[in-house]
This record gives sequence, C-alpha cells and structure tokens, in this order.
Amino acid sequence: MGTILSVAAGGALGAVARYGAGSWIQQATRSTFPWGTLVVNVTGSLALGFLVVWLREAAASVELRAFVTVGVLGGYTTFSTFTYETVLMAQNGEWRRAGAYAFGSLALGLVAVVLGMAAADALLGKPT
Repeated sequence: MGTILSVAAGGALGAVARYGAGSWIQQATRSTFPWGTLVVNVTGSLALGFLVVWLREAAASVELRAFVTVGVLGGYTTFSTFTYETVLMAQNGEWRRAGAYAFGSLALGLVAVVLGMAAADALLGKPT
C-alpha cells in the first residue's frame, strides 16, 4: 500500500507542475505551436534519465523510486496530450507542423534521456 500511496502523491505533484509549467511556457511563447507540452515532455525525459541512474546508485527504496519516476514524472509528462495535439495539427491540414512536432518530440525526448543518464553517471564518477 505504501508504494501505491507514493505514486498517488507523486502524481498529484507532477500533474500540478505540468499544468503550471506547460501553461506558463505556452503563454510566454504566444504561439499556437504546443511549446508547453514539448518542453514539459523533454525536461521530464531529461529528469527521468538522470533520476533512474541516481536513484539506482543511491539504492533508493521502491517507494521513493515509484514516487519520483512513476508518480512525479509520470504526472509531469504527457504522452496523451502530445498525441492529441499532433492529431489536431494533422486534422487542420498542418502536416509538416504535425510531423515536425511528432519527430522532434520523440528525438528530443530520446536525446534528453540519454543526456540525463550521462549526467548522472558523470556526477557519480561512473563511465557511460
């Protein structure tokens, strides 16, 4: 039961953080392109890459790992919003924009995870 509560608490924090960060970024860019979702997903990927290594090396408890990775970062990032926004662009005939968003999100997310893992390894003095 402790792990479930950890995930629930982390999810609440992550969802609030996503709403705040995504809304702020979207308003700041004054763009119809979904920059808020893109930035949230890429920063969440970077954080996940870093924290899975860090928490593993710190021998963090199952509850803490679940709180951070599944809860906070699962609530913070949003695959469903990304796919919905991509479909909306395509439905509006913005095929290039939809393709760039889909490809960019995937590519940047993958790079961010790798960079996060490498940063954690570097801070821990481990070879990548």
